[in-house]
Amino acid sequence: MSPTIGSPGFGPGQLWDAPVAPGPLDATVAIPGSKSLTARYLVLAALADAPVRIAGGLRSRDSNLMIDALRAMRIGVDDSEDEWVVTPGLLRGGDFVECGLAGTVMRFVPPMVLLADGPVSFDGDSGARTRPMAPLIDALRALGAKVDDAGLGSLPFIVTPPDEVVSEVEVDASASSQFITGLLLVAPRLPKGLTIRHVGEGLPSLPHIEMTVANLREAGVRVEEPDDRTWIVHPSAIHLGRILIEPDLSNAGPFMAAALAAGGTVRIPGWPENTTQPGALLPAIIERMGATYFVEDGVMNISSMGTIHAIDADLSGCGEMTPTIAALCALADGPSTLSGIAHLRGHETDRLAAISTEIQRFGGQCSEEPDALRISPPASGRLVGADVHTYHDHRMATFGAIVGLRVPGTRVINVGTTAKTMPDFPAMWRTMLGLTVDAEIA
Repeated sequence: MSPTIGSPGFGPGQLWDAPVAPGPLDATVAIPGSKSLTARYLVLAALADAPVRIAGGLRSRDSNLMIDALRAMRIGVDDSEDEWVVTPGLLRGGDFVECGLAGTVMRFVPPMVLLADGPVSFDGDSGARTRPMAPLIDALRALGAKVDDAGLGSLPFIVTPPDEVVSEVEVDASASSQFITGLLLVAPRLPKGLTIRHVGEGLPSLPHIEMTVANLREAGVRVEEPDDRTWIVHPSAIHLGRILIEPDLSNAGPFMAAALAAGGTVRIPGWPENTTQPGALLPAIIERMGATYFVEDGVMNISSMGTIHAIDADLSGCGEMTPTIAALCALADGPSTLSGIAHLRGHETDRLAAISTEIQRFGGQCSEEPDALRISPPASGRLVGADVHTYHDHRMATFGAIVGLRVPGTRVINVGTTAKTMPDFPAMWRTMLGLTVDAEIA
């Protein structure tokens, strides 16, 4: 069994006192492995031509759910040591996959059933049943699978593999790039490969698709991209050997933002020289907001004097960073606009509505548009402490922590939701601030 992951002492409904920064920061923070890369490599390892060793994989609730999903399909995963071993084999049906709130599980694993020997059922947390799934369900049906979803277009559902898989499919990935990634990951193992065409209007989080394509090519798979909405994956073996997972640059975001909110310097070791992670876009964004940065010997250095400038930014390429940047905008010296983020309404919660609600709870001003947030300083000139609701969303918890660096009396409801991707977040945050790791909860 996967190790139990969580933030000890921080359960649903409990309040975590977000610490105010005692002064300018001078901290080095080691960030765990990338959630996105961990999920992709686990799936590719399960479909590989030989056992795969994964070093630096993220231990979190999402990763545990993915590991358990692979085990449900009779893939061997030994994660008892720091370096995991995935032993591929025939994918078995007949079991149940618990998705929790993990978009990677609910969207990457169902396509694997195309290769299984029987049906697999899927369900998740109550919040998972509201997350967009219909485009992937429609794509699986178009490929020949039977999907019993009671007409809901969402979890729960049962996927039954087809007798024969077709080699072309259209999918509307406007709501999530994960629909395309899930199909890309399984594509090389299909008898004729797969041609995938995006038929929707927008395509959010394109860097995540580029990440998947890079992972496939690294594994020896031939992928053609004749235009910006078509992917042709040729049938191929998947060969990985040993994989080293980079630090999660999106999870580095709150700590980097802390340097801007509190002033001082935060250093992130292990920063990759080249990466497909969307989080790599963050340093340039917060530079526009008043920080400076440089990378030396693989260490990202973020520094500031603590002044935060307003910004107008298109975040379509790194939407997952929106709560982090919005927290800084709430503390900024003028009005900001964050756009290109309509797809965030289908994440763990409607993140646009959640961010707007919580900024106003602090006394700030925030209005929603279909594709954007407009954030302004409070009319009073100062935010006031509040209890931040997290909506079972890990990034809303870190949003509250960032604001709390400057706003006394900020408390985060269920900071333990950070266990989704960063189980030790409360201790890491206090250590960054030079505080003891023991934090009281109400």
